[in-house]
Amino acid sequence: MAKKKVDQDDNLQELESALTKTEQFIEDNQKMISYVVGGIILVVAAYLGFNKLYLQPKEDEALSQMFMAENYFERDSFNLAINGDGNYLGFLDIIDDYGITKSANRAKYYTGVSYLHLGQFEDALDYLNDFKTDDLLLAPVAEGAKGDAYLELGEQDNALKQYKKAYAASDNELTTPVYMMKAAALLESMDELKDALALYEDIKAKYPTSTEGTNADRYIARVKIKLN
Repeated sequence: MAKKKVDQDDNLQELESALTKTEQFIEDNQKMISYVVGGIILVVAAYLGFNKLYLQPKEDEALSQMFMAENYFERDSFNLAINGDGNYLGFLDIIDDYGITKSANRAKYYTGVSYLHLGQFEDALDYLNDFKTDDLLLAPVAEGAKGDAYLELGEQDNALKQYKKAYAASDNELTTPVYMMKAAALLESMDELKDALALYEDIKAKYPTSTEGTNADRYIARVKIKLN
């Protein structure tokens, strides 16, 4: 019992000593600590002010300016969507004028897909590669669009890599079977028949109600004939 009391006293003395050292450090470095705390407050205030007073108004302006370009995109008027019509900005203008906004980032996606439709595949890749997103549906579509561009350029290996990225990016009924099917079809065209067959069978097993899943049997049968 006495030993326990001694241990407790020793622990209290160590704690008091540590507190005393901390107090002494604060006292000795009060000016430096004040500068550090003040600097942190200034950085946080500047960040909040930048977002509220500059970035958010810029974001709102970009959204309103991009409306017509999106409208042209949805109507497959890709040149007008990219370059504008003289009265309304195109996606390239949005990227140039509102570069730090989310809208400008999304405009890179629209621009890349527009160039893809116009047959300007290298330009498509430039903008799609600059586009960043964590969106579970848009991310695989962007990766798949890069695959389409590479395929049009005759770069089958790169196209296949992008299709694999596209179906691995998000597991969902809308995009995953689409890009699995594109990858399988490309593998079949490259005579990678066993890999193609495995993908077709995966589509049928995992996404049976999708368009790709309901059509998988014919591709499975075709590849099996080729393998025999």
